[in-house]
Amino acid sequence: MKYSIFKIISQALSGNTGWQPAWEKRELKPSYNIIIVGGGGHGLATAYYLAKKFNISNIAVIEKGWIGSGNVGRNTTIIRSNYLLKQNQPFYELSLKLWENLEQELNYNAMVSQRGIMNLFHNDPQKDAFVRRGNSMKLSGAGAELLTKEQVMKVAPFLDYENARFPIKGALCQSRGGTVRHDAVAWGYARAASKLGVDIIENCEVKNIVVENGKCIAIETDRGLVKSNKTAICVSGASSLVMGTAGIKLPIESHVLQAFVSEAIKPLIPGVITFGAGHFYVSQSDKGGLVFGGDLDGYNSYAQRGNLPTIEDVCEGGMAIMPMIGRAKLVRLWGGIMDMSMDGSPFIDKTPIDNLFFNGGWCYGGFKATPASGLCYAHLLAKDEHHKVASEYKLDRFKRGMIIDEKGQGAQPNLH
Repeated sequence: MKYSIFKIISQALSGNTGWQPAWEKRELKPSYNIIIVGGGGHGLATAYYLAKKFNISNIAVIEKGWIGSGNVGRNTTIIRSNYLLKQNQPFYELSLKLWENLEQELNYNAMVSQRGIMNLFHNDPQKDAFVRRGNSMKLSGAGAELLTKEQVMKVAPFLDYENARFPIKGALCQSRGGTVRHDAVAWGYARAASKLGVDIIENCEVKNIVVENGKCIAIETDRGLVKSNKTAICVSGASSLVMGTAGIKLPIESHVLQAFVSEAIKPLIPGVITFGAGHFYVSQSDKGGLVFGGDLDGYNSYAQRGNLPTIEDVCEGGMAIMPMIGRAKLVRLWGGIMDMSMDGSPFIDKTPIDNLFFNGGWCYGGFKATPASGLCYAHLLAKDEHHKVASEYKLDRFKRGMIIDEKGQGAQPNLH
């Protein structure tokens, strides 16, 4: 079914009785050309691009829970390409370009809203760092603008510009950044992939990766053994657990990252705003709630829940730049399991085991990377070679001393 304004009108007139399921529920086959373990945004995007761009058939996406139950539905929905290093900036810029045309390509309303993102700075050294980052963004075509305090005040007059500890001096702005409805991304890719013949298998847990003579030949699930020519792991926070069944130890730690939503208020936040002297970022949903997050909980965990001290810490960051939100009620929160690499940058690579591939270590950048991650992973699976913008995301880079230390955003920056 192709979605359009005419379809909406006709369904409204007929009592909305003709809508079809977004994707088909198919049975698990005994073998596939490619199995993608993980039905989050990255896994579904990979399946879609494998079928769409590379004309590969007989693909399965196997998800332990339901589509949208993992990190793709547990984030603060921000998209941007304001990175510094040459190994990262072109990749995230490709992702942002894919976001800009995603709804037309998938024929699905993902609520892509490019309202801009402002990274506040509070002192001269930080301003110098943002100037450098902005220049890197401009060189990749991402666009950037350094805003003065007066320019920021015109857009966000409600901020506390004279805070004694963190006075706001200006901001680095990327007008093409913004937000996307996270659930809709999963549903849109699932629908498009299913239409191209991809089997989407929900509530199917992978128990073991079967390796014989140095080659991955199958996966063992709670529904039985499934063979494949290639197996692609894409399970975010569960990366170490799943890859451990194949005997592979990853330079990754799993941590909880919480996100929060306030009660609905009148339109206030113009786009996305980040606190430069702490870790706090906020936007406003179409329903009026402030959507915000901050730092990791600070301990290793596989649980999708967080702790109270981190809630207090994040709220303190918000109060530091806009004290008036202290009067708003917090209505809900959730936790995502972050696969934190030791240099803050991801992996899209072959593993030492033949026919076994890995995508993970996305740290804070997983959601915004979804389209480019799927495209680059599909490119690797289809051609057995890295996409040019993901050529540095290799598993052996620590061994080679070629870390991609983007602001030291890994789980343990002290080890960098």
